[in-house]
Amino acid sequence: MSKVEKFEELHAWQKARALVREVYTITERPGFKRDFALRDQVRRSAISVSSNIAEGFARRTNKEFVQFLFMAHGSIAEVEAQLYAALDLGYIGQPEFDRLYALCYEISKMVMGLIKYLRSHSATPQPRNSGT
Repeated sequence: MSKVEKFEELHAWQKARALVREVYTITERPGFKRDFALRDQVRRSAISVSSNIAEGFARRTNKEFVQFLFMAHGSIAEVEAQLYAALDLGYIGQPEFDRLYALCYEISKMVMGLIKYLRSHSATPQPRNSGT
């Protein structure tokens, strides 16, 4: 694995960013938009995935990064559960559910792969230099 200098280079973060866009798109639909509790919760959960990846990266130690990656992984599971609710309530159809669930699964695998890598290597993520 090549040296990553900023969290935006992480493929897991890039996919999590795409998940946020997708979640915001589906939650703007008329039925979903009016279900304030589910709409807001699935948005928070999706944002939490990318935010925890970024924050963990910025902590500068593998141990802390891994902790935040586990939080991101938990947030992915929340999004998955909320997608089931959206499907059951008729806010999204089965094909869309399948596509979004597959994206969550892909992010989940990436996050767990990153955790495994960090636990087995001594390399410490290096956030970008904020002094320049």
